[in-house]
Amino acid sequence: MTEFYIKDQIYLDHQPFKILSGAIHYFRVHPDDWYHSLYNLKALGFNTVETYVPWNMHEPKKGEFCYEGILDLERFLQLAQDLGLYAIVRPSPYICAEWEWGGLPAWLMQEELRVRSHDERYLRHLDEYYASLLPKLAKFQLAQGGNILMFQVENEYGSYGEDKEYLRAVAGLMRKYGLTAPLFTSDGAWRATLRAGTLIEDDIFVTGNFGSRARENFANMQAFFNEYGKEWPYMCMEFWDGWFNRWGDEVIRRDPDEMVDAVMECIELGSINLYMFHGGTNFGFMNGCSARGQIDLPQVTSYDYDAILDEAGNPTKKFYALQKRMKEAYPDLSYAEPLVKEAKAYPAVDLKDKVGLFSTAENVSDYSSSFYPKNMEELGQSTGYILYKTRLERDKDEAERLRIIDARDRIQVYADGRLVTTQYQTEIGEDIELEFQSNQVELAVLVENMGRVNYGHKLTAPTQSKGLGRGAIADLHYISNWDMYPLPLDDISGLDFTKEWQEGQPAFYRYQFELEDLADTYLDMTGFGKGVVFVNNVNIGRFWEKGPILYLYIPKGYLKKGVNEIVVFETEGQYREKISFSQEPVYKEV
Repeated sequence: MTEFYIKDQIYLDHQPFKILSGAIHYFRVHPDDWYHSLYNLKALGFNTVETYVPWNMHEPKKGEFCYEGILDLERFLQLAQDLGLYAIVRPSPYICAEWEWGGLPAWLMQEELRVRSHDERYLRHLDEYYASLLPKLAKFQLAQGGNILMFQVENEYGSYGEDKEYLRAVAGLMRKYGLTAPLFTSDGAWRATLRAGTLIEDDIFVTGNFGSRARENFANMQAFFNEYGKEWPYMCMEFWDGWFNRWGDEVIRRDPDEMVDAVMECIELGSINLYMFHGGTNFGFMNGCSARGQIDLPQVTSYDYDAILDEAGNPTKKFYALQKRMKEAYPDLSYAEPLVKEAKAYPAVDLKDKVGLFSTAENVSDYSSSFYPKNMEELGQSTGYILYKTRLERDKDEAERLRIIDARDRIQVYADGRLVTTQYQTEIGEDIELEFQSNQVELAVLVENMGRVNYGHKLTAPTQSKGLGRGAIADLHYISNWDMYPLPLDDISGLDFTKEWQEGQPAFYRYQFELEDLADTYLDMTGFGKGVVFVNNVNIGRFWEKGPILYLYIPKGYLKKGVNEIVVFETEGQYREKISFSQEPVYKEV
């Protein structure tokens, strides 16, 4: 039986072992491409793959667990083991990861509890989740003949709290459900976060997160170790080799040679996990959001991260530069040529059908009504949109005053189908002038959850509850009697394209095409406004004309031989009679 343990060094079979790991999130990569990415990690000369585990995907609704398709973690681990890769698994309840609410399931908001704390109600839900998940991981531990070296207790907790009772409870649950391998925490490499977020006093291994200056950061960690008399090896659990992007920003790039110098310095001093090795894609509505003062800044669909592999899993300049230096410094490791997939720009496809949201909402939504509007979580919905409708009577001849109170995140207000205004967080609550063309008007408010904050103090803020909030006010009174159409858009097969379409309204646009040869491709969304795209009824992510990305990556696994269908849900009234493909990513010109 292979043994793995941590003392003054990391040991594997009683021999010093340097972990050379790369992050690949199985839930951000199509299952057909897992082998491709894992092979390329092995080809780089590395020996370990690391992944988070997103609670909100594996338990999207309370008590309902999913481990199929892109969530088949056992298959991912088995592929890694078959390739000779060890694994580090981070099944902490919170993952950050630029992921919707840091991986916490939104249904927790309906419970009266405090997340990431020793609140017994929160821990009870975590216990139920771990009872489902952890036995699946336990059998992949090294001691059980698998490939998992160690598990993370919590993620950058020192950047959030200092509840040691909570950390011990999480570690205890991991032991309860059969995880016997070493446990660790990962935090920023300075004393405040290390003191608050680790269990060093319980002898749980401490790792640091940074993207440069390894010597300086490891020295900070050593000083912390010295306070507790620990003689531990160094490991950077997240070496940030690139960075994520937000809507409206420029694409962030890091010089490959500078990055390689920084990586090699880290490897010289200790073990490393490249974050990310392959970033992949925030399919569906799973992008996270950065918190900046009063403004939340949602992140883009692509999680390319300027990583070692690109979004499609192909080697970048960083891969070749790093592999070259690795061969020079560690010639005895095993290296190989990486796998490269060819993408294809398919011919443009003509628009086949279109239908307005207002006329077909009932076909893709579980309609309900309420005297006061309910928020997204009250309606049992986690992500997507909600359409609220009501009727208002005219009380005076001139334009009337309307205010939408604390809705999140983005609203579009319509009067009898005419767009009145679009508001974001900084404008929501301001006066809206509402013109009446008759004695009554149908008021419709489309609310979009653009992604919950995934890091920092706003993780538990009221703003992470999505929907119409406390409602809307006409004159000085709250408006009542609302029809509500939740639009998680997890299944759009019920769309009725025989119904009405009106210019300038949110709508669905259908394109059909036939394929004989399947390849990865990039959908060029230039000319569309804002929304999401479905390929054969799978939500592949959001687009937005503000950029920086104007494309959506389509792995060939989401395509099929024969007839394929693309449906674009677009909210700004901007669409194209033809939709185009590209062989490479398309960016907005700056």
